[in-house]
Amino acid sequence: MTNLPGIVITGASGRMGQMLIKTVQASDKARLVGVVDRPGHDWIGHDVGECMGGAALGVAVSDDPLEVFAHAQAVIDFTSPAATVEFAGLAAQARAVHVIGTTGMSEDDLKKIAAAARHATVIRAGNMSLGVNLLVQLTKKVAAALDEDFDIEVIEAHHNKKVDAPSGTALMLGEAAAEGRGVVLDNVSDRGRDGITGAREKGHIGFSAIRGGDIVGEHDVLFAAVGERVVLRHVATDRAIFARGALKAALWGQGKGPGEYDMVDVLGL
Repeated sequence: MTNLPGIVITGASGRMGQMLIKTVQASDKARLVGVVDRPGHDWIGHDVGECMGGAALGVAVSDDPLEVFAHAQAVIDFTSPAATVEFAGLAAQARAVHVIGTTGMSEDDLKKIAAAARHATVIRAGNMSLGVNLLVQLTKKVAAALDEDFDIEVIEAHHNKKVDAPSGTALMLGEAAAEGRGVVLDNVSDRGRDGITGAREKGHIGFSAIRGGDIVGEHDVLFAAVGERVVLRHVATDRAIFARGALKAALWGQGKGPGEYDMVDVLGL
């Protein structure tokens, strides 16, 4: 067992953190060597298994990521932009693969992630599921095949605790549609319609965000023309799919050289 890649999970007390911990524990291809949470959290210093309401796992929750990362071959990180940027530098120091599922990052955040990737393997994706990444590829192909007579809208729905919009997955899909059309998303993105907005501008890619209840994640890419519509859809019913994808990425990254990768690379799409 000791020769299996050691995985550290950040944001241990969060919903995704706990799901990731369970996923690594259930795997016969990796071992849990550390978990991290924010300083001052009630779980710090206690066994993470017991904190989650189960049996002890022999892994205490730490607020010292540098010390924990030093014993890891990979860090899986679904936290916040500020925390992820800090973790990227520390994971690079430890030469650990950094798998990033955090969304809502700014251009400045992404530049800092890119700087860390010059020294370590970084795998970043707005969504870690196989189905979504297939949807991204399909969106690119359909957008390339259909001309601007087809308006493109990305509609996403998530639970009421999600703090960023559009979702990282929606932006992935928007980028794919823009790439298929041969345009830059920032130049054609249409968000937050309210009031007298005027007619829809031809060639733009629209985004709509729904927040409610415990929706895990639903994404539609709508291609709408006069007299017909094409809809590509993915529905997630269990966030375990993201945890399994993240672990797959952490294992895939072992032995890879420094650089930024995504789930298209991991899945060989």
